[in-house]
Amino acid sequence: MQHFKTITDYSKAIGITPPQHPHFDVRRFEENSDRIKTQMPPFRHEFYFIAVRTHGEGKVKSGHNLQFPEGVTIYFNTPFQIQSWDINIEWSGYYIIFSQDFLSSSHYFDRILDDFPFLKIDESQPFTIEPKDLPEVVNIYDKIKDEFRSENADKINLIGVYILELLHKIKRLLNNQADEKSLNEQIHKADLKLLSRFQELIKMGFCCETQLESNAKPHSPSYYADTLSIHPNHLNAVVKSITGHSALHQIHSYILKLAKAELAQTNISAKELAYKLHFSSPVKFSAFFKKYTGVSPLAYRKNN
Repeated sequence: MQHFKTITDYSKAIGITPPQHPHFDVRRFEENSDRIKTQMPPFRHEFYFIAVRTHGEGKVKSGHNLQFPEGVTIYFNTPFQIQSWDINIEWSGYYIIFSQDFLSSSHYFDRILDDFPFLKIDESQPFTIEPKDLPEVVNIYDKIKDEFRSENADKINLIGVYILELLHKIKRLLNNQADEKSLNEQIHKADLKLLSRFQELIKMGFCCETQLESNAKPHSPSYYADTLSIHPNHLNAVVKSITGHSALHQIHSYILKLAKAELAQTNISAKELAYKLHFSSPVKFSAFFKKYTGVSPLAYRKNN
């Protein structure tokens, strides 16, 4: 499966011209009609994509969302989400695409997944809007596009403000279609499910029967995020919102529990245990253990 790390690589793969900015792009679908590939097999990219399709046939599959609505449709792609499409070249509408680096460049987006949970991978479902709501949505895209094509030195800052306006408008339209309390409950359930899957993967990553690939990094949240087909920042945000601790803290806590149990109940050497827990060296395992317990592995065994 193809995986695109930059918007430039993604644009090249689907047959359109490269973006003017490495971390952001805005276009009308009509601009790509003479170039874009009308069929794309499953792939992943590492960006946020927010689009409004005003006209055109065909469907886009994003994650578990296989049914694409008819009519004026707002839809999303989120980082690491598996997607594919089969569309015609007569699509009209707008889209913006931006990377995590773009979000990190502005404090406007510090809480983007908390403020706009519909961008979360399990909730990024396409939905239709009434024709009467379309002009206001298109007007925001127009402002983003006009500013992007301007020569203003501070245009990226203003584009950030317009993106927030767009996200708030989408949030209102979505909430008007669904009971907000029910929607929040669904999102919370999805977050709990994601946390459970993450915790299960940690256990599998350190199970003695599990054979990991040579390039696997079970100490890294990114390793589990990739397995779950989500962005590491998303994983961390969900884990922290429920547990109060980071995804890395969850991993370290589990490693520490395993290490304590092995040292207290088995005769495995500290060196063997280090490699069993996927540390690159016994020295690094010892430093890790002492950081969290205040004593060396051998001292802990002696005391217990």
